[in-house]
Amino acid sequence: MGGQGGPFSRLLRVPATRPTVPLASSLDDPERARDLSRMKRLATGLFGVAAAVFLACVLLGEDAGAWVGYVRATAEASMVGALADWFAVTALFRHPLRLPIPHTAIIPRKKDQIGASLGTFVQENFLTRTVVEEKLITIDVPGRLGGFLSAPGRAERLAGDASAAVTALAGLLRDEELEPAVAALVDRKLHDTPAAPVLARVLELVVEGDRHQEVLSAALRLLSRFLHENRVVFRAQLGDASPAWVPDWVDDQVFDRVFAGVQTFLDEVGDDPRHELRRSYDARLRVYVRALRTDPDSAARIEDLKKELLEHPAVRTWSGSLWSNAKTAFLAAAADPDSELRGRVAGMITQLAELLRSDPTVRELVQRHAHTIGGYLVERFSGDLADLVSSTVARWDTEETSRRIELQVGRDLQWIRVNGTVVGGLAGLVIYTVAQALS
Repeated sequence: MGGQGGPFSRLLRVPATRPTVPLASSLDDPERARDLSRMKRLATGLFGVAAAVFLACVLLGEDAGAWVGYVRATAEASMVGALADWFAVTALFRHPLRLPIPHTAIIPRKKDQIGASLGTFVQENFLTRTVVEEKLITIDVPGRLGGFLSAPGRAERLAGDASAAVTALAGLLRDEELEPAVAALVDRKLHDTPAAPVLARVLELVVEGDRHQEVLSAALRLLSRFLHENRVVFRAQLGDASPAWVPDWVDDQVFDRVFAGVQTFLDEVGDDPRHELRRSYDARLRVYVRALRTDPDSAARIEDLKKELLEHPAVRTWSGSLWSNAKTAFLAAAADPDSELRGRVAGMITQLAELLRSDPTVRELVQRHAHTIGGYLVERFSGDLADLVSSTVARWDTEETSRRIELQVGRDLQWIRVNGTVVGGLAGLVIYTVAQALS
């Protein structure tokens, strides 16, 4: 079969001792069973009628009239036709009268060959690039896909299904193996990435957006508040440092003047965007940014600081917990129907459905690639699908398979018995009549 080289052939190949696979319960239809039983009774009843007529003719003898011969020949031929067709129909599914007659019980004996032939038939007549592409030409693939995705509640259900699939996949991963791997990956990436260019780019963005002045203003406000809240502490420190012979009132005046001067200076720098300190701060920061890009010593100092930081135990602990923390947060968001993650996934599905239904470029792209993908999948996996059919049939229980097939087509086959009885009787009548005419 053409699928011997397929990627799934080894998985689909029937093992030497294969377990049986139950057939679908839908094949066991009680209504079909009743119809089959009724047709069997009809066919057997016709045979019984022919046998009774034949026996009656034998008992009457030819002395009863010439007509007896015609009726006897008709009944005799009907019996022969009925028996022959009964044998033929029964031989498909079992040994007639349980006798091991050669070339009977065809379906049980040839089940595996029938499955292989069926798989080859499907592969060669249905699973071909030509058949699939011709079918896809007649189908509005993007329209159908868009209609499917845009059905009410479909996006939310698909988002939930995706979350459940990701959750199941995450459950298969071994945290004790992934945590050190993720930590090692992050650590190696941080060590391999030069820190100076990154810091320089960050500072450039800060300076270009004038954010460094906002940072300075915030720092000045925090410093002013800190000094005000700890005024008593600083006054006590001045008293401790002042000589014992200096009166307290002198210390108070000195402290008040110095403290007020510092606060005034902080307020002036904070309120004046053109203050000299701000210009000096801006110039020095820009010079430092250039040094990070051009001065090897400045870059080396930043690199040493980065390495020292990465070797800190707290950072080590943080990198080791990255996987577990990220996984916990992601699974929590995936399990929550009202989470932003689920909402974003549902929104993306809705947008995709709208594009598939209305955007000509997207529609043309999907329709074209559907043909390509469909043809590729058929050529790539038709052999594996054929193997799936043949191996599945091979694993069916022999007696159950025969019974189910008979249940599906047996009613029509019983008509063969009925027709054989009727046609046989007519043929017998014609033959007897011709014989009588010739004699």
